[in-house]
This record gives sequence, C-alpha cells and structure tokens, in this order.
Amino acid sequence: MRQRQCVILSALVLGAFCLYSVLRLPHSRAQLMLKRPASAPAPAPESEAAAEDEVWEEARRPEHGPRPKPVPGTTSHPIWYLLDAARRELDGVRRRQSTTLEAAVAEYRRRYGLPPPPHFDRWFEFAQDNKVQLVDEFDAVHELLKPFWGLKPQTIRKRVREALGKGDNMLLGVAIRGGRVAHVEGGPDWQQNATEGMMAGFVRLLPDMDVAFNIHDEPRVMVPHDDLARLLTRAQTQNMPAARAQKEPVNDFSPRPASEVTADGSFEQVATSRFNTFAHQATWTHSRMSCPPDSPARVLEEDERADDLGRYAIGDLGFVYNATAMSDICLTPSLSGTYGFFDRPNAYSIVHDLVPIFSQSKISSYNDIIYPSPWYWYRKVAYDEAQDRPWARKTDRLYWRGSTTGGFSRAGGWRRQHRQQLVHKINDAASRALVMVDASSSTSSSSSGSDNGEDSSSDSPKWEVREVRRAEYNNLIDVSFSHVGQCDPEDCEGQKRFFHVKDRVDQNDAWAYKYLLDMDGNAFSGRFYAFLQSRSLTFKLALFREWHAEWLKPWAHYVPLSLQGDDWLDAVRFFAHSSVGNNEAERIAEASREWANKVVRKVDMEAWFFRLMLEYARIIDDNREHIGFDPSSANSKLPQSQPDEDDI
Repeated sequence: MRQRQCVILSALVLGAFCLYSVLRLPHSRAQLMLKRPASAPAPAPESEAAAEDEVWEEARRPEHGPRPKPVPGTTSHPIWYLLDAARRELDGVRRRQSTTLEAAVAEYRRRYGLPPPPHFDRWFEFAQDNKVQLVDEFDAVHELLKPFWGLKPQTIRKRVREALGKGDNMLLGVAIRGGRVAHVEGGPDWQQNATEGMMAGFVRLLPDMDVAFNIHDEPRVMVPHDDLARLLTRAQTQNMPAARAQKEPVNDFSPRPASEVTADGSFEQVATSRFNTFAHQATWTHSRMSCPPDSPARVLEEDERADDLGRYAIGDLGFVYNATAMSDICLTPSLSGTYGFFDRPNAYSIVHDLVPIFSQSKISSYNDIIYPSPWYWYRKVAYDEAQDRPWARKTDRLYWRGSTTGGFSRAGGWRRQHRQQLVHKINDAASRALVMVDASSSTSSSSSGSDNGEDSSSDSPKWEVREVRRAEYNNLIDVSFSHVGQCDPEDCEGQKRFFHVKDRVDQNDAWAYKYLLDMDGNAFSGRFYAFLQSRSLTFKLALFREWHAEWLKPWAHYVPLSLQGDDWLDAVRFFAHSSVGNNEAERIAEASREWANKVVRKVDMEAWFFRLMLEYARIIDDNREHIGFDPSSANSKLPQSQPDEDDI
C-alpha cells in the first residue's frame, strides 16, 4: 500500500511539474521558429528538426524605434528616386578624379591630413598605366588602418610574428625580404599562389615585412570599444599629427631591425596564442563589443532594442539608400537572431587585441584589414561570355541556387539564418507581401502591368503601399537550395524535408535569367563579379564588407536588398512587371557589365592591394612620422643601415 501511495504521489508531482512548465512557456518567440498546427496532435518529435510540416512564424518586429526615411514626394516609385541619386553620385565621383600626380597628392592631403606613403609616385604610375578609374577613392584603406597608428610600429610587427609563429592559428604567412616573396606558409596552394601573384607587380617596392592572411571565411579581430577608442585617440592626437607636420617627408622605407629577420624568412615558432577558438556558438555578444555604448546594438534591455532603419532605409518598404549604414551591425540589433554568422558561424577564432590580420571580407564591427580576395583574382568563379545570352532571350525571374552556408545549424538554428529565411520568405505562397502601387491609376490593381510609375496612365500619380498575396508573383521567383550542409544530422534532415531542395546546377545556368541574386554565405559569396560581368541584373543581399565598396555603387551597378525583406518582392516586380522597368533593368545590367570590366579586373585588385601594402608598410615603420611622399622631396632617401632595437 505504501509503495502504491509513493507511486501515486510521484505521478502527481511529475504531472504538476509538467503543467507548470507548459504554463511558463512564452506566448511567442522573438526569433523565427516553426509552430506546430493547433489541430494536429503533439507527439514527441525525435529531434528539434522533425518539424518539417509545421508553419513558419515570423519574428516579431519592434513596435518602436526610427522608421525608414520618407521618400521625397509620392509622384514616382521610390526606386526611381534611388536610381537617379545613384547616377548623379557616380557621375560626380568619376568627374572629380585626379589626373596628375600633383593633384593626387593634394587630394590625399586634403582627405587624410597626411602625406601619401613612400613610393606613392610609383603607385600612381602603376594606376595610370593600367587605366585604374578611381585613383582617389581609398577612404576604406585609411579607415581600416587608422587604429594601428595608435600602436607602436614594433608592437605591430611583434604581434604579426607571434600570430604567424603558432601553426594552428589558421593563417597564411608571407615573408617579404629584399623586394621579393621569400617564404609562404599555411593555407591552401591556390591561395598561396594567388596571394603571391597579386603582389608580383609591386613587391620589389615593399620593405622587408611579414604579413598574416586569414584562411577562414569569417573575420578574426574584435577590439572592444574602450580599447579601440583609446587607440584612435592616440592615433589622431599624437602619432598622425606628427606625420602631418612633415612638409618634405622622406620617400623611403626604413631597414628592418636585424633581430626580427630570420635568414630564410621563416617564422619563429611560439608556444602560446592570443586567439580564442569557439566555432558553432553564438557570436552576437562578441560581435557588438566594438560598437559605441549608445548604439542600438548595445541597448541593455532586449525589449528596448530597435533597428535604426532611418539611417539606411527609405519609404514604407524600406528600400536601401545607404548600403554602408545598412551593413553597420551597430545600427541593427535584430541581426542577433536573423543572420547565420551571429547564430553559429562555421568557424570562429578571434583575438581581442589589435593584430593586423588581412581578411577577404569582414563584418563592420571587426578590425580585420580587408584586401582584394584571391578567390576573385584567381578566377575561382569565372564568367564565360560564350555561355551568356542576350537580354531579350533571358527569363523574367529572380534566380538563385546555392547551399545552406552562412552558419552551422544545431538544435533548429537554421531558422535563424539568413539564407534559409530569404529562401522561405520569398517563396512562401501562403503569405502576404507589400508592394507599391499608383493609387491614382485606373490600372492600379495589384497585378497591373504598370507598376513603376513611368508608364502610368495618370497625370498625377500617387504611390502607396498595398498588401497582396505573394502567390500572385511566384512566376517572378526561382530561388531554391541545391545543397544542404553545415548542420548536425537532425538539422540537415529537417531542412531537406522543409525546403524543396533542387538538383545541383552549373554556374552557367544562371545566364538564362534576367535577375540574379547574390547573397552572403559564411562570408562574401564569391559570385558577385561574374554576375556583374554578365548580361543580367544583380540583386545583392550582403552584410559582409569587401574592398570594392567605394568602386561599385548600389542602384548604379546592382540592386541592394534590405535585411528585413519588405522590399524584396517589389524590387523584382518594379523591373519585371512593365516594359519601362524591363528597359531600365537592361540599362543597369549593361552599365554594370561595362563598369565591372573597368574596375574589378585583376589589375584593379592589384592596384588596390598595392596601395594598401604601401600604407601598411608605413604604419609598421619605426620612422613613420618622417617618411612619405611629396614631389618636393621625391628623391630623398634614408640611410641604408638601421641600428637594432636592442641598441637604441
């Protein structure tokens, strides 16, 4: 009897605990999740991913915070405003480029308050000989390297040697000695060959130095905001003003201290590492560390977080007007639950000290030094013009095929990753979407063929937002996964059941479509240049920043897509749903093709890399306050011998 009473009592306690647990569940989650239909019984799933037949629930959006900037007037579609602004901006940039060495030096001093680095004259000659279009647009280089002015040159050099001396730091090391690449270590063969090849045209002008290149897709350097602020203060109030004061700088680099140079250029091994490795874990808390304390990403209360949409979005649908601000994660805390890198990156090994690591792309808050990707330079995804076709023979659809990269999925995490969210949302025929229509037009129904305002039948168009069934425009979308990977077995199976995964295709299949989607994976996608060089129009969803940001202009060379997604359907619809939109799409596609063949050639990447390496070489030079280029002192040189640091 007593045993039966104990069993009954245990059962009652267990039941009460289960009931309490159910009542304690939140009504809805802040992140995207899958919800079991109310009418279905709830058998215990074998895994988190066993929810393939469930309904996708959208994330709750903040009800407060800045809204997108209003469009100036309602008489034309917002995209016309963005297209016109982009054309004017690009025309202005092209007109103002320096055409002489003297003008380029003056423009450099005007922008940065410093003399250019040594051998700037040789760089300018290289740029002119190779018809580089934008010789003045290198603000990104200045911003990337500015914090390093806050460190001593010998400290920077020491940190590089230390990073390269630990073999498992996932770095490719290059040792430059006597004007040539003397030693290369780490990384795949193709990346070694490409990196050395990118330097071949100018390495003879570089001083002896060691350079650390990131092998991972993901960025590596995250300096906390207080440390970064102190570095910038020291740079801007002490070290850079000292260099600025030199009116006739010496056009030369210093010899490297003998104690730092090995005979064969190899890297001396070290036992410890500053890098912390923890892949497949959430990274948002780390990623926002460099954001200002008063930025949206650093808000302390979760329910007070709100994206600062007014800084980068325009109109009710949030079309992107400032791609730089859009990719600034400090302004968009919702990314913590909507982007794969912040959920669980596939690889993550970071350092919190300022170490000069060269990466092919990065998130805005990280302090890696971006350089032109050897992936592009090596033509890993090449455009074959013979496989392309004229615009008129292409299909009026937005096309994408790819894999579930972007993050590693565990315990259903794929629901919080950007590729999965886009593929689901843009294909969800059962959902509603927002589009812009001319309310004054007699043909302003949601399925009208005149949806961009330039061929409207109304004399006084008035553009407003309407809600439509997304299924009405499924014929404009051909976006699907062709591979599922980077996931635990349960999550891989769950994604295969949830998404309609299609067969793998050849890259050249993309040229059959007018509209091509380029989207971040684990980092930059690697297809962008091939898309730009094609006869199709590129739509781009990107958070990772690359070297070309100042040279390729949104709305002039590609269509930027927001991270929130209200604009996705209408952006395609604008171009594909009328003859005028179609003509404008063809014009942009041809303009981007022409421009890409002028600014993202292999020699353009070499020119950008050349200038970056000259700037970096100055920063690690013990005489950096005294060296640089000016026509008045172009022939000046430093003594050829340099005392060792131990003798100073």
